[in-house]
Amino acid sequence: MVPELNGKKLLLQGNEAMVEGAIAAGCRFYAGYPITPASEISERMSYRLPQVDGTFIQMEDEISSLGAVIGASLAGVKSMTATSGPGFSLMQENLGYACMTEVPCVIVNVMRGGPSTGLPTSPAQGDVMQARWGTHGDHPIIVLSVASVSECFSIIVTAFNLSEKYRVPVIVLSDEVVAHSRETFTIPPADSIEVVDRIAPNVPPEWYKPYEDNSRGVPTMSSMGDGYRHHVTGLVHDADGFPTDKPEDIEAFTKRQFKKITNGFFEIQITKKFNLEDAEIVVIAYGSVARSARHAVAMARAQGIKAGLIQLVTIFPFPKNTVVNVMRQCKAVLVPEMNMGQISREVKRVNPGTTEVFKYNRIDGQLITPQEIFEEIQKI
Repeated sequence: MVPELNGKKLLLQGNEAMVEGAIAAGCRFYAGYPITPASEISERMSYRLPQVDGTFIQMEDEISSLGAVIGASLAGVKSMTATSGPGFSLMQENLGYACMTEVPCVIVNVMRGGPSTGLPTSPAQGDVMQARWGTHGDHPIIVLSVASVSECFSIIVTAFNLSEKYRVPVIVLSDEVVAHSRETFTIPPADSIEVVDRIAPNVPPEWYKPYEDNSRGVPTMSSMGDGYRHHVTGLVHDADGFPTDKPEDIEAFTKRQFKKITNGFFEIQITKKFNLEDAEIVVIAYGSVARSARHAVAMARAQGIKAGLIQLVTIFPFPKNTVVNVMRQCKAVLVPEMNMGQISREVKRVNPGTTEVFKYNRIDGQLITPQEIFEEIQKI
């Protein structure tokens, strides 16, 4: 990070705060292609990365962008790209490759209305299930969501840390409202930010197995050029990285990939809780809608309605235990979303049967307002 920004209070867009958070986390490579409403991330990266001896490349499309990010990460550089819905669709094949090869990287999707070209300048939350299941095959993935400018900074740091620690791509979902909101934000001192790096091998090169299992399920990772042998393939592979068709190897490989995420649930599954102690009606929201929901809960409390909020920072792996525990204490749950109802399906899936689940959806390219959520709480 450029020293003169440390401790400075700046007026930043959400997209701009993401850039500063990424640089603070150690990102030194960015490859991307301009797309509304994520373009400011590329623009600011092109200016900021050279200041910290990083590299910015504008690629010909989103497919090649993620390919370049994967290559840079294999070479030992923390890497990132950003896009919106149509570009995110193009990235799915390379996202699957990053999952299979366990390459740390961060992909930001600033959501807009879709499908196809959709609503380029309007907010939406229709890419939630694509973030989880967009690439084919059984694969673990971490999906985080941001709701404010300050979270654009802090959660992107978390995304890089989780990606490096668990050797997995991390997707960060933003939306047009968060991306283009401006708020004052003080850049924290560099020494106050926890930065996690991938674990390098501690054995001689001739002993190194790039996909060897261990107690965490996360193999150590050397960088290309460090003298360790690499064999990187999108095929299912054994501990040495070579393709295998042995059923026992295939099963062990897949289970290990999921084990490493399951073992880390306690730090991966992040939620924020507001007024839940005595809540009878709980709102579950994420992204810009979570900010509207927090205000709506305050409005309801002012009217004597015992309302509370769970803000989902981690979307996947879905924080089932937190949601279920709250559902067991409340009478009703409301899930407002700017889609036809994607996380509401997850909430209903984990419902222990003690709570009625309501949903409220907007699909017209407009933000769900605090008043709308407040009125839905009143109806319940």
